[in-house]
Amino acid sequence: MRFRVRKAAHVFERLGLAMAGAACGLFVSAHVGSSISALTSQGFLLIMMILGAVGFYLGVDTPQLTFHGEDDPKIDAAEFLSAVGTFLATLTAFFAVGIIILREEPRIGWTWLIFAGWVAGIAMQIVAGAKARMRH
Repeated sequence: MRFRVRKAAHVFERLGLAMAGAACGLFVSAHVGSSISALTSQGFLLIMMILGAVGFYLGVDTPQLTFHGEDDPKIDAAEFLSAVGTFLATLTAFFAVGIIILREEPRIGWTWLIFAGWVAGIAMQIVAGAKARMRH
C-alpha cells in the first residue's frame, strides 16, 4: 500500500511539473507570437506548450549519480543541464509574463532572445532527462 501511495504521489508531482512547463510555454509563445507575425498560430502555441510539458516532465526530476565523496572529480552532466535548463526556461517565461502583464513592447531583439532562451532551456531539460534515464 505504501509503495502505491508513493508511486501515485510521484506521478502527480511529475504531472504538476509538466503542467507548469506547459504554462510557461504558453506564456512564452503568447509573447513571441504577438511580436513575430510568422509565429502567430495555434500550432505554434501547442508546440511550445508540448515542448514545455515534456521538458519539465523529463528534466526537472532527474535521477542523480551516486556521490563518492569530496575527491570525486566527476560532474553529473544530466544534473547540470537540468539545473541550467530549468533556470533558463523559467527565467524566459518570467520575462514573457512580465512583458504581457505590463503591456510593454520590447525591441524585437529581446523577443528573439526570449524565444531562443526558452528553446535552449527546454532542449537542455529534455537532453538531461533522457541522459539521466538512459544510465539507470
